[in-house]
Amino acid sequence: MEYMKVKEAAEKWRITDRRVRILCEQKRINGVIKKGRSYLIPADTERPIDGRKLRGKAVPVQYRSLFTRIDSKKVKLDACRPLTLGETVRLRDEFMIEFTYNSNAIEGNTLTLRETALVLEGITIDRKPLKDHLEAVGHRDAFVYVQQLVRDKVPLEERIIKEIHSLVLMDRPEDKGIYRRIPVHIMGAAHEPPQPYIIPKKMEHLIEDCHKKRGAMHPLERIAWVHLVFEGIHPFIDGNGRTGRLIMNFDLMQNGYPPVDIKFADRKRYYDAFDDYYRDGNADSMVMMISQYVEERLDRYLEVLSK
Repeated sequence: MEYMKVKEAAEKWRITDRRVRILCEQKRINGVIKKGRSYLIPADTERPIDGRKLRGKAVPVQYRSLFTRIDSKKVKLDACRPLTLGETVRLRDEFMIEFTYNSNAIEGNTLTLRETALVLEGITIDRKPLKDHLEAVGHRDAFVYVQQLVRDKVPLEERIIKEIHSLVLMDRPEDKGIYRRIPVHIMGAAHEPPQPYIIPKKMEHLIEDCHKKRGAMHPLERIAWVHLVFEGIHPFIDGNGRTGRLIMNFDLMQNGYPPVDIKFADRKRYYDAFDDYYRDGNADSMVMMISQYVEERLDRYLEVLSK
């Protein structure tokens, strides 16, 4: 078996020599051999999860193995070579089209995946509503905006949510970025959204709680919770689902995770996850669903980088 020294491990994992020594002393690295005051580490060892990042965060037992596995893959991806320009463009465009198609299809858009790709190239689809075309373009523009927010390290706030919604609702200029003014009922859902006059205060509390929970919850659990609460408030007259999924990806990317694309074919599981929370206060289904999608995306990136 080949071994590497502490300094080599530190360079490979992009951490300090001191941190590697601490991990060895704490027996957090399997197969380490100690020779005097030096350590020899198996060369194929992956960087252990840094428990300091979860210090003070109470991770429920049902999520621990999944979160550990995901964060281990995230660490592995962070240590990989950068994507080439060609790889970046291909993965970005692939995700953009599929995310736009699925997010819109969940809300009733009739464009197929292929038609969505053509619309995003500027091609008009015969016998398909103008509304469906505008929804595709608006969603694409909203995701591009979200990516820019992440690059600029802009924190989540009400203004950002309204701006994302304004891009999503390209076909409804009179309702863009404006909280709804009438009561609504979500057909078939086990939840009644709050009355319009409560929405501003609910949204204010959501943003405050989102930032407060950063130090107490694992990011994946907190992001799922924010998604559940936002959709429960249902702050806009239309476009809540698409806006909510964009906010979710904004939060994921800000925390170093890849964005996810909840599939149209998975919509029943998605709806059931909301019902579990609204009916029983149980967020497990949504946490697990979002986390599994994140893991799939990490696997996709690692697959590309392994070639």
